[in-house]
Amino acid sequence: MRIRDRILIGEGTIGTNNLITDVPGVRVGHCTIDEGNIHTGVTVVMPCENVYETKPLAAVHVINGFGKSAGLMQVEELGCIESPIALTNTLSIHAALEGLTRYTIASHPDMKTFNPVAGETNDSQINDIRALAVKDHHVLQAIENASEIFELGNTGAGRGTICFGLKGGIGSASRVMKIAGRTYTLGVLVQSNFGLMKDFCINGEALGRRIDEQLKSEAHDEKGSVMIIIATDLPVEQRQLKRILRRAETGLIRLGSKLGHGSGDVVIGFTTANQCGFKSSTNSFETLREDLLNTPFRMIGEAVEEAVLDSMYCASAMKTLNGKTVHSLKEYL
Repeated sequence: MRIRDRILIGEGTIGTNNLITDVPGVRVGHCTIDEGNIHTGVTVVMPCENVYETKPLAAVHVINGFGKSAGLMQVEELGCIESPIALTNTLSIHAALEGLTRYTIASHPDMKTFNPVAGETNDSQINDIRALAVKDHHVLQAIENASEIFELGNTGAGRGTICFGLKGGIGSASRVMKIAGRTYTLGVLVQSNFGLMKDFCINGEALGRRIDEQLKSEAHDEKGSVMIIIATDLPVEQRQLKRILRRAETGLIRLGSKLGHGSGDVVIGFTTANQCGFKSSTNSFETLREDLLNTPFRMIGEAVEEAVLDSMYCASAMKTLNGKTVHSLKEYL
């Protein structure tokens, strides 16, 4: 069951599986760790085959920088990505980087420098984050598990996350667009771990306020984060891609996020249509006309909104380390 089986988000056309992997060549894999008080994991997005040599054009948009992501500086500087994108918990970024590096070393014996890209959210309410349970081999396992069809909800890097006071997790959605007679796909994957219950909205309905009154939740500041990964086959260059990534905020705002101080909200995006590989001395890019970007501007907001809701709807209830139940969105729809 997906959130779309209950509620329609937006007006756009979804892709074949309504997943980020509807963009041809993209794959996603998880590794989930459940041992005692350890409830965490790794999720890896594979942009294409041999990403190190292909180097798809890429961009980053930091909505709020309360985060510990790695590798974003070089993506911004060079406008391309040469690594799978790993997501995990805040204190396991080092393991994510080591796993990505070992994977690339194994497949490229002559590699001497490499920019691994990893993002995180803090799952310490449900997971004993100080145990540093994620290791490099968990990243390699997630890469090995990568496929076009993958699990959603409290799995992989979303195993221990909380979103709007309910169980968060990994969510995904896609939109298919016709622009100037050609068909393109935009896909989103999120690791949701942000928001206050009282602010939560679905299609304008203040559902979170009703849940909050029922559960009588304790008041607290917004903490947590959301990692948003965008994949597309739109023919755009880095500046245009960054313009698209900025519109991811509209999906978060429609859900009720106030983009608070303690929430690290980061968007990483790439297009498989344009590449920055070093096979020739020049790069030639096909790019859309600027006024044709209105459709992807609209679709990215829809897809982010639906991906977050899917991360919550596909997740089942769990308990925090102090025994408090974190309920599933399914219980309130």
